Amino acid sequence: MPNVGGIAHATFIVSNLQSALAFYQGVLGLALDSNRPDLGFAGAWIDVGNQQIHLMELPNPDPIEGRPDHGGRDRHIALTVDNLDALADALDAAGISYSHSKSGRAALFCRDPDGNALEFIPLL
Repeated sequence: MPNVGGIAHATFIVSNLQSALAFYQGVLGLALDSNRPDLGFAGAWIDVGNQQIHLMELPNPDPIEGRPDHGGRDRHIALTVDNLDALADALDAAGISYSHSKSGRAALFCRDPDGNALEFIPLL
């Protein structure tokens, strides 16, 4: 059996790369990896610790409407954060809605400008 070691990156389709970067860099404070090669379409690699989020500006085959309001009930990625309250403040300042975990644990969920769901959990 192969030994799967972890997740190297997750990919999100975005309709407007600049709007997505305003969220991932401007609101979340994540760094852009400038090593992305020309792949024939607009996109970006965003560093998240030792992993990445890849953004691809392509037509989205998935419906955005009709998705659950709470991102925890939709496909999503979970990211760790050192200060959940500071993240909530940054989301509030940017006018981005979020919800807390329905399980009662410390976590919050939001969506990027294209409706991709993200979960944030405190570092242990």
